Amino acid sequence: MKSKSDIGVVGLAVMGENLILNMASKGFTVTAYNRSTDKVESFINGRAEGKSIRGAFSLQELVDSLESPRKVMLMVKAGQVVDAMIEQIAPLLEAGDIIIDGGNTQFEDSDRRTSELKARGILYVGSGVSGGEEGALLGPSIMPGGAPEAWPTLKPIFQGISAKVEGDVPCCDWVGNGGAGHFVKMVHNGIEYGDMQLICEAYLIMRDLLKMSADEIQRVFVQWNETELSSYLIEITADILAYKEADGSPLIDKILDTAGQKGTGKWTGVTALHLGTPLTLIGEAVFARCLSAIKPERVAASGLIEGITEEFDGDKQEIIDALKDALLASKIVSYAQGFALMKQASTEYNYQLNYGAIALMWRGGCIIRSVFLDNIKAAYDKDENIENLLVDDYFNQVVKDAQKGWRKVVATAAMSGVSLPCMSSALSYFDGYRTANLPANLLQAQRDYFGAHTYERNDKPRGEFFHTNWTGRGGDTASTTYSI
Repeated sequence: MKSKSDIGVVGLAVMGENLILNMASKGFTVTAYNRSTDKVESFINGRAEGKSIRGAFSLQELVDSLESPRKVMLMVKAGQVVDAMIEQIAPLLEAGDIIIDGGNTQFEDSDRRTSELKARGILYVGSGVSGGEEGALLGPSIMPGGAPEAWPTLKPIFQGISAKVEGDVPCCDWVGNGGAGHFVKMVHNGIEYGDMQLICEAYLIMRDLLKMSADEIQRVFVQWNETELSSYLIEITADILAYKEADGSPLIDKILDTAGQKGTGKWTGVTALHLGTPLTLIGEAVFARCLSAIKPERVAASGLIEGITEEFDGDKQEIIDALKDALLASKIVSYAQGFALMKQASTEYNYQLNYGAIALMWRGGCIIRSVFLDNIKAAYDKDENIENLLVDDYFNQVVKDAQKGWRKVVATAAMSGVSLPCMSSALSYFDGYRTANLPANLLQAQRDYFGAHTYERNDKPRGEFFHTNWTGRGGDTASTTYSI
């Protein structure tokens, strides 16, 4: 083992342990530290035994064990815990040393920490890490951002441990300034919320409308994973549906329908509202989890509120084929909205994001990895300033081909009383985005009527605002014009 470690990792929970083992397997020497030092001892004498991993039982020991410039990666709970740990470690470091936060941190915190630590001569990197336990061990998708001066030092380690795609291309590259890395990871998680809910809606149609068994549904997902829907989430859905209890019954049928969440999907939706970017599908995915959480209310309501419960008597395979189209088209909308949000944020926060590189980073290792991320990269390679993926030739054609099935599924579900919040929201967004004249002219007239908020005219230049005294009692004074 080298006399000095290449990097130190603070936090020995699932992700921290597995990242350390990954680093060691790639030839790096790592120092492991945890606030509860008994965890350090257990790790060093257990999974880390015989590997290029040493333990530290104090932060000073951790820092002293590292080669210069020192690199300390925090894998601890986001928020105050990160700030507290930074305050303990920073005084032990020297100018040019690097602190990396690899947790699910809010991007605003990474913006702040980048500036605060720069003033102290320390380089801060906020890095999204996706892939769960298996990804951390075998190769995650890594999305670093922050102080760009840190990247040349971190690049060999991060690209060395990341997932690789065709041609041994690493699923890791520098994302951008300040909180860019954590912003991109937040959007990744938002898209993940959308993908998961869309898959659940496809499952619901097959389970409740088509009355298919878990085994029958499982076979559909296996087939779909051989098509353009091929993805990690489709793959694990098939595995989940195939899993049996000791008595041979499907475990999925015993799992309570109340979903948890850690907040990254919510952050994505809130950020979209702040930036004025329509992120309807991901918002619905977050609210779907909230709705699932009020299980007692839903159970009570199911016995009190009567809706349409028509039995399906049509062609099952026809609906399954349409469902594949609906899932694919809705998934494209989810990514289109996510990339549109990143485009707006890049302008607002000066992140200078490379969207093709982000698609490549998500191609392997991460939870939302799927085959059509190659097509997203190709779209941005062709036109890095494309406004929305839906106008790209490839995605435009895919959605055009899928429209009939997509509409059939949403209409059938509506007429049968089956809830599809994300698929129907995606279709509404698609129809709204392709509509040249929305009814917002009436909305602006309403705002001007009750609040003198003014409006623009389609027969006058943009940026020229007008107010009408609609009742004859309001006068000519208009409210200040502003946009959120």
